[in-house]
Amino acid sequence: MVFGMIVVGGATRLTHSGLSITEWQPIVGTLPPITEADWAVVFDKYKLTPEYQKVNAGMTLDAFKGIFWWEYAHRLLGRTIGMVFLIPLIAFAWLKRIDRSLALRLCGIFVLGGLQGAMGWYMVKSGLVDNPRVSQFRLTAHLSLAFAIFAAMQWTALSLLHTNPDSQRSSNCLRNFSRIIFFIICFMVITGGFVAGIRAGFAYNSFPLMNGYIVPPEILSIDPWWMNFFYNMATVQFDHRLGAWALAALVPWFWLRSRAELLSKRARISCNLLIGMLIVQIGLGIATLLMVVPVPLAAAHQGGAVLLFALSLMTVHALRR
Repeated sequence: MVFGMIVVGGATRLTHSGLSITEWQPIVGTLPPITEADWAVVFDKYKLTPEYQKVNAGMTLDAFKGIFWWEYAHRLLGRTIGMVFLIPLIAFAWLKRIDRSLALRLCGIFVLGGLQGAMGWYMVKSGLVDNPRVSQFRLTAHLSLAFAIFAAMQWTALSLLHTNPDSQRSSNCLRNFSRIIFFIICFMVITGGFVAGIRAGFAYNSFPLMNGYIVPPEILSIDPWWMNFFYNMATVQFDHRLGAWALAALVPWFWLRSRAELLSKRARISCNLLIGMLIVQIGLGIATLLMVVPVPLAAAHQGGAVLLFALSLMTVHALRR
C-alpha cells in the first residue's frame, strides 16, 4: 500500500492534480463532493488559487473533476493506510501478540505516517499562495519521508521474518559496499525530488550528453553558487545523472564481488535482483528523459525507484552480522 501511495503521489504530481483540493480535512475530507452544489463549492475554492488563475483559467468543471479525483485518491489511500496499520496494531497489542519493543517501533512508524500527512499539506500550502507550484524543498521532504516510512516498515518486516542473520560469512568489505550503494540510492531519491520539484526533467532531453555537453556550461550560472543545487535545472539534473552513473559503475562491481564470496541463498538472490532492477530503472529513466516525461513512464520510473530502494535495503539486511 505504501508502494502504491508513492506511485499514486507521483501520478498526482505529473497530472498537476496536487493543488485541486485546497483544504486539509483529515476526517470530513474523507467524503468527496456528491451533489452538483458540492462540486460547485469545491470548484469555486479552486478558482481562487494561483494555479487556476495563472495556469488553468477557463477550466471546465469536468476537467476539474479529472484532476480532483487524482488528489482525492492520493489522500484517501493515505487515510486507508493509517487505518489498516492502526487497527491491527491496537488489536495485537491488546492481545499481547507483540512485545513492548516491537509495539513502540510500530507506534513510531504510525507517528511518521501522521507526520507525512501533515507534511503533504504543508507542501500543498506552498502552491496556494502566489506561485502555482509547490516548493521543491517541501516536495523533496515529502518524498523522502515516504521512503523513510517504507524503509522502517521493510526493515521491521525483514527482521521479523529472519530473526537470525544468515550471512555471517560475508566479508566486512562487501557489507560496507552494500551500505554505500544504499546511501547513493538515497541520494538519488533526494535529487529526484528536486528534479520533479523544479521540472528539470523537461530540460536537457538527450542522453548521454546534456544538449551536447558532458557538463553543461550553465551548471553554476546562479549566484551564490550553492543555489544552483536547488534552483538550476542543469545542476539538479546533472546531480541526478551523476548518481545514476555512480550506481551503473558500482552495482556491477558489487555484484562481481558478491559472486566471489560464499553467501546465503537469500543474500545471493538479493544481489542478483539488485543489479537486474538497476538495469530496468536506468532504462526507465533514460526513456522518461528522451520522451520528455510522459506520465506512464515517469510514474513507472518512480515505482522503479521504490523497488530499487527496497532491494538495496534487503541486500543490506541480508548481509548484516
